[in-house]
Amino acid sequence: MNKEDFFISCFRSRKIGDDAAIVDDWIISKDAFFENVHFKREWFSLEEIAYKAMIVNISDAVAMNADPLYALLAVAVPSTLRPAELKELFGGFDKAAREFGIEIVGGDTISNIKIDITVTVLAKSKRPLRRRGLKAGDLVAYTGELGSSKKALNALLRGGKARRKGRFFAPKLRQTFVSKASSALHCGMDISDGLFADLKKLSLANRLGFAFFKPIDKALGCSGEEYEMLISFSPRERKKVARIAKATRCPLHIFAKAKRQNYKSKCKAHHF
Repeated sequence: MNKEDFFISCFRSRKIGDDAAIVDDWIISKDAFFENVHFKREWFSLEEIAYKAMIVNISDAVAMNADPLYALLAVAVPSTLRPAELKELFGGFDKAAREFGIEIVGGDTISNIKIDITVTVLAKSKRPLRRRGLKAGDLVAYTGELGSSKKALNALLRGGKARRKGRFFAPKLRQTFVSKASSALHCGMDISDGLFADLKKLSLANRLGFAFFKPIDKALGCSGEEYEMLISFSPRERKKVARIAKATRCPLHIFAKAKRQNYKSKCKAHHF
């Protein structure tokens, strides 16, 4: 067990275990986006930093088939930032909020030696999509194309460049697909730690493993921060889900079947 999993296991609340917590009628998520942990300042503009900080949190609500409504921000920034730079940072938060109809209703700001951001998103859903619900015999699929986020990160770490409109800078969320397909889905989550690592989370939550239809390259399966969807559904719903994916222009890759067997991730932990 890695340290992240160990630390989470210390908490006893049954509300822990999905992309977001379900509390009464609310679906609540919080994520951190810290300089020199999640990004380097020279890689991003201030607007891009704030935009991605919002999007990775909104992804949790989308993954649970929820409509994000409100956000709270905690923003730590160097005191040397000029008003024009603070305005640019605001622009990234505002851009993401407008895209998803979110109202930013408060939070906190403090001075710091670097840029550290945490975002809390409050959402609602009539049909929450949870990690638990996977059934033996289910088809398992992911949306979009995986691998580009890790490829971009590796290029940046080598001192190179990455495509500004790519997934590493601006993840594309599958809100319309999830909303329209939710009645056919048994479980789902976003791919934040990599396909293989997130399959492990589904495996532990449902005590099932996976039979892959064909091998998946480790570089693809271990690419984190993709924010695509990992889902399961009955073989009887295959045509329906595929039809919705096509109608919403959402690439769909069915790659495995859930089985009563063990599963082990091939990836290193992304946290600590």
